[in-house]
Amino acid sequence: MSPTLQLNTGHKMPALGLGLMRWGAETETAAVIARAYKAGYRLFDTASVYGTETQTGDGVHALDCPREELFITTKLWNDSHGIEAPRRAFEESLARLGLAYLDLYLIHWPLPMYDQFVETWKALIELQKEGKIRSIGVSNFTEGHIKRLIDETGVAPAVNQVEMHPYFQQRSLRACHDQHGIITQAWSPFGGGGTGAANLLADPTVCRIANKHARTSSQIILQWHIGCGASVIPKSTSMEHLFENMAAFEVELDSDDLIELAKLDREDGRCGFDPVKMDMINLSL
Repeated sequence: MSPTLQLNTGHKMPALGLGLMRWGAETETAAVIARAYKAGYRLFDTASVYGTETQTGDGVHALDCPREELFITTKLWNDSHGIEAPRRAFEESLARLGLAYLDLYLIHWPLPMYDQFVETWKALIELQKEGKIRSIGVSNFTEGHIKRLIDETGVAPAVNQVEMHPYFQQRSLRACHDQHGIITQAWSPFGGGGTGAANLLADPTVCRIANKHARTSSQIILQWHIGCGASVIPKSTSMEHLFENMAAFEVELDSDDLIELAKLDREDGRCGFDPVKMDMINLSL
């Protein structure tokens, strides 16, 4: 079972969860959730744009466990920013999931070129006040975006879910998060940004450290995230990999390992979309 992290809302979130971006068949999501639950996963992360909310709900309802044992996240897509649209989008997501409340609801992308993310954040604050969402947060927000949210509403996100891995370590952003009590949550923890552009699992430094500890490259990378105080949501479908990832908590990296991993950080390490440059309002995954 994953240890938990304390959110600034007073709630707790598992440090390791399962990303549910996309699977092949519609039934696969529910099947993966069942396997992941057996492996100790309790955090399940989806989004309206992923097209897996209904299947996530089916998978969650099929589990023989109390709702309070699970931590369910979904995200507001780019076509629902503004004052009124977030409420409609949230209610639609909640209905697809078949849940009475969400543990975490995120603004998926800031879309600074439209300058509506503060209004959107205010809408999420109201939904949280109504008790429909336990914690609210953002995804792919920069330090400047977070500063505006806090300056204009007084409410800091509980989580900022961003691309983060040893090639793209997000040190400045993580320092900002620490200052405001925000948990960093890593998507694409093995690099690639969903594109497979970076083969971090085969990096010589990562492989050397993995061999040193008789562990897998994925376990070394996940333990690096955990050691940074981050939550992490890798995707996986096989029971073998689900258990393998959960066992990352058993890994102990020493100071030499951390020094070597720190050297992997790159100025061009981002593999996914840049939230400042990309006009993503019509982008479908």
